Amino acid sequence: MVKIGSQTIDTNVFLAPLAGCSDLPMRLICREHGARFCFYEMTDSNSLVRQKKNSRGILRSHEKDSPIAGQILGSEPSMVRDAAQKLLSITSVSFMDFNSACPAKKAIKKKAGAYLLKDKALLGKIIKGLSSSLSIPVTVKLRVGFDSVDREDLAAIAKTCEQNGAAALFVHGRTRAQGYMGNIDYAAIKLVKDSVKIPVLGSGNIFSPQLAKKMLEETGCDGVMAARGALGDPWIFEDIENYLKKGLLLAPRKMGCVKEVLKRHLEYVNIYTEVAPSTKVGIMRKVGIWYMKSFSNSTEVRRQMSRVKSYEEMLKLIDGLSSENTRKQDHVYR
Repeated sequence: MVKIGSQTIDTNVFLAPLAGCSDLPMRLICREHGARFCFYEMTDSNSLVRQKKNSRGILRSHEKDSPIAGQILGSEPSMVRDAAQKLLSITSVSFMDFNSACPAKKAIKKKAGAYLLKDKALLGKIIKGLSSSLSIPVTVKLRVGFDSVDREDLAAIAKTCEQNGAAALFVHGRTRAQGYMGNIDYAAIKLVKDSVKIPVLGSGNIFSPQLAKKMLEETGCDGVMAARGALGDPWIFEDIENYLKKGLLLAPRKMGCVKEVLKRHLEYVNIYTEVAPSTKVGIMRKVGIWYMKSFSNSTEVRRQMSRVKSYEEMLKLIDGLSSENTRKQDHVYR
């Protein structure tokens, strides 16, 4: 359980706002396997305010897709505020997260995302604008540095967020320069936790229950946020909960189990994703490839999945896979 401003969240294990990945189908399948709190995909403030179709589609939801939070990316305080208010006019969220962690070159070029780690004054102004204009709590996603970790500066960034109204911080334990590679700096996340009084949740390499526990123990943070670890592994949420509460570790899942859940995930894509047929098949290929990681002969299966031309062809390919094949141990323990 985590208290974020006026909101009490009944879990401390979150599904991250993964741009291009954590869409409605993924959220639904993760919720069926223990994800009790999710985020919409990251939404660009300019696109949302200017009513670009893709930004509105990102906010598609379902009665089973709750509770949920929104996440806004941007660099202009008034535009970010307007986008957050626009988002609230479209859907209901428990809190609004501001992304100052995205390492993508496109975001950095716009002086958004992780770029704001270099401009505490602007970051503070954006957060203050949000917290003073919204009726729900505002949180902030951070990285531990831009090119490197400066402990004094990192503590100052965290305090700036808190002083300007942030109700919680989500901290990815890598710098912008690292992207999604390299080691997680647990000590830097702990520094953030020790620098503020608001909740801090850790992110980065949450690929297994053991790594979730490591994050909690080494940083003292209040919760964790699973991102890439949930791609093709929606069970990670119930696995983390079981391990943290009961010390229970399950054996790697067999292909039969994975096939069943993958087919349901693809069904959700087919039903809820409103895009051109060719684009929808591309999404199905991506999703199928996620689920095949760490199986024997996975390279060949993933190659075949990358070439399917239809939903029906993908289902036929999945049905032909051996149900007794088992994921390798390194999938669970990496």
